[in-house]
Amino acid sequence: MSGEGAPTVSSVDGATELRVAVVAAQWHATVMDGLLDGARRALADSQVRDVTELRVPGTFELPVAAARLAGTGFDAIVALGVVIRGGTPHFDYVCSAATSGLTDVAVRTGVPIGFGVLTCDNDEQAIDRAGLPGSKEDKGYEATVAALSTAVALRPYDQP
Repeated sequence: MSGEGAPTVSSVDGATELRVAVVAAQWHATVMDGLLDGARRALADSQVRDVTELRVPGTFELPVAAARLAGTGFDAIVALGVVIRGGTPHFDYVCSAATSGLTDVAVRTGVPIGFGVLTCDNDEQAIDRAGLPGSKEDKGYEATVAALSTAVALRPYDQP
């Protein structure tokens, strides 16, 4: 199970005043609904009030959306998507581009990005990580807590 060794995930103290963007792909609606619900729960549990949601066509588009938003004053961004392996190399290209692109945006801008992109071999794996009833994991919640926790940890180092 991918969650082995993971820290306990819960609300984030000190996140109330953060300005957060959630960027979510549209492919695989059931899985994405679960990921978005998890992100929304984490934001509510952490009492974040300034939230913007943006939907993009697919996971490949997440980095460009995150890059645009990172330059507009957001304290953290949560990127949510799902790519399910098929019979062609498309899976590898999209997963690599999303991972590299989101990493580049975070490092280049200093804006924490919660990586909520599921890269699964099949629909069952995606459902099991989507935070839906019966799912074993809630990656939307986890990615959001990661972004919020990082933003709070970095706050003392903000530029005046």
